[in-house]
Amino acid sequence: MLQFNSVSRVFDDGTRAVNNVSLRVEKGEFCVLLGPSGAGKTTLMNMVNGVVIPDSGDLSIGGVHLSRKTRSAIQRKVGMIHQQLNLIPRLSVLHNVLTGILPQAGFLSSLVKIFPQEQQRKACQLLHEVGLEERHLYRRASNLSGGQQQRVAIARAFMSSPEVVLADEPVASLDPAMSRSVLQSLKTAAQHHGVAVLCTLHQMDYALEFADRIIALRAGEVFFDGRPDQMDKATQEELYKLAKPSAPSTENPEQVAA
Repeated sequence: MLQFNSVSRVFDDGTRAVNNVSLRVEKGEFCVLLGPSGAGKTTLMNMVNGVVIPDSGDLSIGGVHLSRKTRSAIQRKVGMIHQQLNLIPRLSVLHNVLTGILPQAGFLSSLVKIFPQEQQRKACQLLHEVGLEERHLYRRASNLSGGQQQRVAIARAFMSSPEVVLADEPVASLDPAMSRSVLQSLKTAAQHHGVAVLCTLHQMDYALEFADRIIALRAGEVFFDGRPDQMDKATQEELYKLAKPSAPSTENPEQVAA
């Protein structure tokens, strides 16, 4: 379970990127983060990953409270699906998924690509769950389609048995049919493994279709928090109408992608 209690973060230039946010995200819940550029989505995600420490308030995952001393423990509880995927092109699909446990595997095992049979079986099972067949296991990641690569990234994110998975615009470069297929795979994995997912999206229609819950941010504050069927057209329009595209983004003040 992921908990924010009155969390705020102000950066050195005075930007209040997150302001007094309180949220509770349960196991297996698929939450979509919405909001205009500069709303605070990336800062919020970076807090969950331990990259940004709140100035005030408290953030905890599974009872572990985030601080500089517990940053590493928090990060071990979080899986990541990056917008750019960050797969290793020359490695096989199987070994890309296995890189999800490198922090636990040890340097020598990772160097020679020797992983326990149990972990290899788990990687194969995760790939099966996201719709990749046995014939894909030993293909290089660089030889896969965009949608297949995204599925590998999802399997890798769940490899370390995280309590929370962060997905940063996971379907930004995919066509609508593949986007829906990938989002369904991510949502199903969250439910099956009992993992809370925070997923940033720009596509409102995907949020309304797949989210269990939508959390919308504006100017660092929670503007809307509820089920998709509670977010009417007026609320959608209000969320974005005051956005200023020409203004500098406060989403990434430390140059770290969520």
